Amino acid sequence: MTKQLMKGNEAIGAAAIAAGCRYFFGYPITPQSELPEYMSRELPLAGGVFLQAESEIAAINMVYGAAGSGARVMTSSSSPGFALKQEGMSYIAGAELPALVVNVMRGGPGLGSIQPSQTDYYMVTRGGGNGDYRTIALAPASVQELVDMVILSFDLADKYRNPVVVCADGVLGQMMEPVEFPKRDKVELPAKDWAATGTGGKRKPNIINSLYLSPEILEEHNRHLKKKYETITENEVRFEEDGTEDADLVIAAFGTTSRMVKSAIEQLRADGYKIGLIRPITLWPFPFAPFKKLPDSVKGILTVEMNTGQMIDDVRIAVEGKMPVFHYGRYGGMIPVVEDIVEETKRVLEDLKR
Repeated sequence: MTKQLMKGNEAIGAAAIAAGCRYFFGYPITPQSELPEYMSRELPLAGGVFLQAESEIAAINMVYGAAGSGARVMTSSSSPGFALKQEGMSYIAGAELPALVVNVMRGGPGLGSIQPSQTDYYMVTRGGGNGDYRTIALAPASVQELVDMVILSFDLADKYRNPVVVCADGVLGQMMEPVEFPKRDKVELPAKDWAATGTGGKRKPNIINSLYLSPEILEEHNRHLKKKYETITENEVRFEEDGTEDADLVIAAFGTTSRMVKSAIEQLRADGYKIGLIRPITLWPFPFAPFKKLPDSVKGILTVEMNTGQMIDDVRIAVEGKMPVFHYGRYGGMIPVVEDIVEETKRVLEDLKR
């Protein structure tokens, strides 16, 4: 496979087309606008349909319709636009439809800034819409991982009939890195006998629906969804772990921030500090297991995030109060730099000695 230099947003689009996506509905918003621009140019050449919706709300409901027909479909946005899609995502999850939603995060709250951030962790992992629903959430840390996870997302969405979120940020969307694409002569989609494609008089109509007026029936539907989410939790947890076997302190970070953390850990290790890394790749289902299995040498955990502290809640759940959990973050579009992570790590280690 030949590598090519691509901007993150455009790599997302190319990966989606390679994965068999043939419908894109979206609305431009910085820092992901290159993605719909790319799809507007390239998707029709692949026999697909690009449509710029009148709003993010319209776009997610168009996704509902295309997903209901069994097509591979996606939308993308950035934080404020992603927030507007939450009601539609609840409908899609309730109707058990496969779809990909890409969120290239920016600073908030409100309109915030157009700079990179990780302040949508709560919204991505808890679900911003109503009801007991879950979306698989993947957090890439490189443009190559963007490609790989977009392709994986379509497969997971079809496998579980569930929306999947690729949670990136403005750094990944805008940066350029060499990437390679797997060779796929033809994408074979799984059978979708549940889809609303017309009956031809040969079967009963399929109904795509998330409305259940009977509480007994809705309860049973929620039991079914809960069981599906438990299966996802059993099978789809992904994470990276390094240097935890002898660590005194473990740093937890995801996405772009994990890249700076790795450089900081390399520097700290060279200076004699025993620091480990746990990088959640699936933000949901969250990788609780590696935190629970940390050796007794680990005296604490430091989460490094581009927010005021959101993933720290899941880390605290994971360790069940067995050790202190600290947070270092930058906000509003500011990015943690290696030198500051190194200094904060040393400060935390001093606190643990007291």
